[in-house]
Amino acid sequence: MAATASALLFKLTPSSSGALGTFSVLSAIKRKSSTCQYLTSIRRMSDFEVGKKAAAIKAVENHIKSGDLVGIGSGSTIVYAVDRLAELVSEGTLANIKCVPTSFQARQLILDNKLTLTSLEANPRLAVAIDGADEADSDLTLIKGGGGCLAQEKVVAANADLFVVIADDRKRSEQLGNSWKYVPIEVLELAYKPLTGTIESKFGGQVNLRMAKAKAGPVVTDNGNLLLDWTFNISELREKLGVTPDKDLWQAVNEQLCCLAGVVDTGLFVQMAKVCYFGDSQGNVITKNQ
Repeated sequence: MAATASALLFKLTPSSSGALGTFSVLSAIKRKSSTCQYLTSIRRMSDFEVGKKAAAIKAVENHIKSGDLVGIGSGSTIVYAVDRLAELVSEGTLANIKCVPTSFQARQLILDNKLTLTSLEANPRLAVAIDGADEADSDLTLIKGGGGCLAQEKVVAANADLFVVIADDRKRSEQLGNSWKYVPIEVLELAYKPLTGTIESKFGGQVNLRMAKAKAGPVVTDNGNLLLDWTFNISELREKLGVTPDKDLWQAVNEQLCCLAGVVDTGLFVQMAKVCYFGDSQGNVITKNQ
């Protein structure tokens, strides 16, 4: 910072001396300080990316073998998994890999990386599915759907022999709700209003229709449906359902939500993930098995 201030002083012209010159230097230093804070923020975000990449690489290298049919998840972390998978295929370490996407994004990743695209229609059973998560608790119960792809993600995960989750270590929690505050629920358009009231009455908390940021109106999923984001209070939820163990609680919540008319699916993935990899800012990876 001192060197920067000196450089700025040398750049001052004679006409900028005095109070005006001092003001200019102070303003420039303030702008530099703001820039430093921004760059620190960027570096901090990059640390999260280090964790995501480390977890993704480990999952791909540990669980995908030649000839596998692979489910490809959605979101920012899966990009690193597809990159590594493509590298292994390109260098000949892996062969005869076919990939099933969980979203438009996943489909583009597969094609852009020149991997072989297939579908559940052609290959209804997969060897492994790899995907990210918004939060994972100590039982490996997941909240997913922050990116809006939960229904297709759950279908692909449910039809894989092994479901592997990759995330940075911010997503690891003792119980759901510690780091991610809501459960996404995909619903039919005509049902979103009555479901809002029904869910709040039955489960407590607050339900909001997810609105788009780059368009007017709500977010529309790849399936043409809407998303309700249900912010829950776990103590209230336990009381309403009369269930205490978290695994049993979320199983009951998921089943009851899915029985409501108009609900397509929820972002609760209960007893589905077999192993989770959590990467930290140093590139270390913690493995959690169910």
